[in-house]
Amino acid sequence: MRTAIIGGGIAGLAAAFELEKAGAEYTLFEAGNRLGGVISSATVAGSALEDGPDSFLTEKPAAAELCRELGLGDELIPSNDAQRKTWIVVGKRLVALPDGLMFLIPTKLMPTAMTPLFSLGTKIRMARELLHPPRRGEADESVASMIERHYGAEVVDRLAGPLLSGIYGGEANQLSARAVLPKLVEMEAKYGSLTRAMLAVMKGRPTGAGTRATFTTLRGGLQQMIDALAARLKPEAIRLKTPVRMLERVAEGWRVTTAGSAQDSGSEVFDAVIVASPAWAAADLLRTVDAQLSEELAAIPYSSSIAVNLVYDEKELGPLPEGFGFLVPASAGRAMLACTFAHRKFLGRIAPGKAVLRAFLGGVRNAALVEQPDDVLITTARRELSEILGTRVLGIHIEPEETRVSRWPRAMAQYAVGHLGRVKRIRARVDGLTGLHLVGNAYDGIGISDCIRLGRGAAREIAGVSVS
Repeated sequence: MRTAIIGGGIAGLAAAFELEKAGAEYTLFEAGNRLGGVISSATVAGSALEDGPDSFLTEKPAAAELCRELGLGDELIPSNDAQRKTWIVVGKRLVALPDGLMFLIPTKLMPTAMTPLFSLGTKIRMARELLHPPRRGEADESVASMIERHYGAEVVDRLAGPLLSGIYGGEANQLSARAVLPKLVEMEAKYGSLTRAMLAVMKGRPTGAGTRATFTTLRGGLQQMIDALAARLKPEAIRLKTPVRMLERVAEGWRVTTAGSAQDSGSEVFDAVIVASPAWAAADLLRTVDAQLSEELAAIPYSSSIAVNLVYDEKELGPLPEGFGFLVPASAGRAMLACTFAHRKFLGRIAPGKAVLRAFLGGVRNAALVEQPDDVLITTARRELSEILGTRVLGIHIEPEETRVSRWPRAMAQYAVGHLGRVKRIRARVDGLTGLHLVGNAYDGIGISDCIRLGRGAAREIAGVSVS
């Protein structure tokens, strides 16, 4: 059984690793000159700087399990949740998220009543939300619509929108409630009030539950995982700078035609194919195989992301606000989506005496920024940081010691309203194409662990490996 893997991001690498373990034959095709996709990090002046994602959710085990299999268990470190605090930009000031918020749901009366984040009218509506009737049915709606029905437009603007923009790079009025917040949809159907539902869930937890860190990462950067995976794969099975130009179904299986260098160009036939590229790229490859499948894949929207790492001398910068950083609502009218105080989020990854501010720009609302040169993006990030932090952090005006800009065009899949129905239709079409597997962040979870789970699952199915 020969398998082609198209795409060398974490989903494709996880699939290759699983096939390697099973002793199966595979070839991984990657259009770029490196493996890892959006996972990329580098050590700069003693600090681990992330170009893409900086961690994975602790509650989803696939990434940590893979790291332990790769011998990186001792390198796993938790987020510094003891200092976890998040701010929201409101006008020209920072307002802390009130204590007791469980993702989007207020669960403590006094912090919610006293916070300046919400107006009196919104606080009254939050109290009345306890009487919200159950809502059943299969119809999908946007996250914004769902949250506004319960808590009002101000909560969408100052809470739901910024939080989801930080995760998806998308807009709450476009993202699917059923795909993005399935647990809240279930809670609403059962309890009506989301606040009552969350309180019931918290009451039902055993004593001591919920003490795990929210996020987990690797001490030397997530690039450690990519390097460890690559070291476990056969070098001859990896073809960098070899974009796949066409996929065809043939009697023997799947013909893969590449558009690499002259000596590498050509086609090969495989028994199975794992397409681990973005949905828009998969759509191009499968257009002549199944036009309907291609249309469904092409309809999955994507957003772009930009990360700007700024390294400062901590003493010169001066005291930052407490916590991990801040989020920026769309109503603020800024290019920045969020900023993380990276030296606080994970301890031991940044050189002593240094502070790293990691600004995120782009997303759906500022897609054109990805085309701007580095100096423009750095200037934009520094200007907005000065405007937001300037009265609190006088040293923010000094030149950073190091800067690093990373762009990820069309990298973040958007789970738009109707996403679950689209994925169901995609799976139905794929089921009719023996040997074809689609994996990545476009289908069933955007996180690192989700991609690893899907990649390894596809490989196990091909290799006939059962999961105990």
